[in-house]
Amino acid sequence: MRSITQSRKLSGVRYDVRGPILQEAERLEREGHAILKLNIGNPAPFGFEAPPEIVEALRLALPAAQGYSDSRGILPAREAVSRFYADEGVPGIHPDDVIIGNGVSEMISLVLQALVDDGDEILVPSPDYPLWTAQVTLSGGRAVHYPCDESNGWMPDLEAIEALVTPRTKGIVLINPNNPTGAVSSAELVRGFASLAERHGLVLMSDEIYEKILYDGAAHEHAARHVADTLCLTFSGLSKAQRVAGYRAGWVAISGNRERATDFLEGLTLLANMRMCANVPAQHAIPVALAPESRGSGIGELCAPGGRLREQRDVAHALLTSIPGVTCELPGGAMYLFPRLDPEQFPIIDDQAFVIDLLRATHVLVTNGRGFNLATPDHLRFVTLPSVPVLTEAIGRIAEYLDTVRVR
Repeated sequence: MRSITQSRKLSGVRYDVRGPILQEAERLEREGHAILKLNIGNPAPFGFEAPPEIVEALRLALPAAQGYSDSRGILPAREAVSRFYADEGVPGIHPDDVIIGNGVSEMISLVLQALVDDGDEILVPSPDYPLWTAQVTLSGGRAVHYPCDESNGWMPDLEAIEALVTPRTKGIVLINPNNPTGAVSSAELVRGFASLAERHGLVLMSDEIYEKILYDGAAHEHAARHVADTLCLTFSGLSKAQRVAGYRAGWVAISGNRERATDFLEGLTLLANMRMCANVPAQHAIPVALAPESRGSGIGELCAPGGRLREQRDVAHALLTSIPGVTCELPGGAMYLFPRLDPEQFPIIDDQAFVIDLLRATHVLVTNGRGFNLATPDHLRFVTLPSVPVLTEAIGRIAEYLDTVRVR
């Protein structure tokens, strides 16, 4: 009989965050081993609870949320997103310019399906959140990775990015704050991205899901504030700052020169219609989460000195960088660390195999750097959501393991 095979569209598509490393962790769990999980930025399992008013809003909405909504989302949610950006200094985003999705991930998929033809190129940071590269590939395009410089706080070079633009380049992705590095782009750099996009008529896609998770006085700059002559698509949602990743409540906000993008926007609307709508109950959480009196949702306190996220970042960073041969840029945002293992001491060839060996030896689950489309196999990504005792135990085990494999 003929074998049933996967679509050729999946050739080259990777999502290592939930790939073979996680599968090995699940196998070990079935054998009865307890795994310390530092691999996925999912706040709830680590005791980060949603603000009660958000949960209550969803509970109260359930009886009235049994049917489909407008494919763009319920009007109060879209109005709340529109007001939020207006208050943030982003002009001209009307509720009709907002599409609510099942998290940012769904909106990335819809946007790239609507935008990318076979052979089109999208500029994507390296390292990146791997869904961007995967969805560009799945849409028939080619992700062209622009490097972010670790020696310069993981900031990219705009001139180097511009040199990558070709007649096939259709868009550029900015992830700010970045996942996996936690780097926060300066206002000057964001303006540079906007200017580059406008010079070449590119769609600027700004992934801002971590915009409220900031440390040490870092400030977030909305890319949409600086785009007028081309299209800007801003992606954000409630998953991280409001700690409701499971609600799947995200959006894309459309700004800039919409007249140049009429055909694309018709295609995006078609795809939004085809999936009917995002889950309706969670949409009712958006107006409450974005109301001026509750926008902070306690995230500022969590990131401030003495706050749990800040303390966990600091402890994990100190523990990692105390290991001989391990260095790590201190992130200004998000909930990750992206340490480098000195190749002279740790000559890793296959970082996925290395992480699986680490997992088997220590029962600590982290993710390999090349899973985030980094070119070299010398980085790991750590989630800083676990409590300080868990982080201390996990990194202690890793330090002991590294001591056994270090080249002396």
